[in-house]
Amino acid sequence: MELTPQLEAFVFHFGEMGSRWGFNRTVGQMYALMVISPEPLNANQISEALSVSRGNVSMGIKELQSWQLIQQHHIPGDRKEYFSPKGSIWEMASTVFEERRKREVDPTLQLLRGALDTPPKDAAESYAQERMQEIHDLLESVTEWAGELQQMDPEKLRTLMKLGAGVTKVLSLKEQLLGKGDKS
Repeated sequence: MELTPQLEAFVFHFGEMGSRWGFNRTVGQMYALMVISPEPLNANQISEALSVSRGNVSMGIKELQSWQLIQQHHIPGDRKEYFSPKGSIWEMASTVFEERRKREVDPTLQLLRGALDTPPKDAAESYAQERMQEIHDLLESVTEWAGELQQMDPEKLRTLMKLGAGVTKVLSLKEQLLGKGDKS
């Protein structure tokens, strides 16, 4: 696949985004290439388009499979394996959020639960536990909210996202009407 300067800029930028999502830059570039390709790509095509080694591509494919972001295809008469993105862009975002939750949030919640199960020994430890409880409660709320969002179909999610600024205005209006002291 020949990359125009515009497509190359997208692929390289997606690689940088991928490094923020939890996988390396090359894996992000590989995924971006698959996303913009109208046909499934084999490892040689990916290697050639990105000017990376075939071994690096193989490792990247394994990483993308572990994230459940790509699917494998076989073309009759061709022994090569071909790969394409799995599902829609919305499904990709949901998968990335879910994988990050498993890899980052769940272990943090587990650590916090363990720390909060131990009675504090002194005032300093009591203060620390209060702060850890706040972090725990925030992560639990965000996780619950994200789980609810993941259950929504993409059309309802788009509508909700479009309402974002409007919801903020409604909440501000409610605050003004009820008085700033009562935020329930």
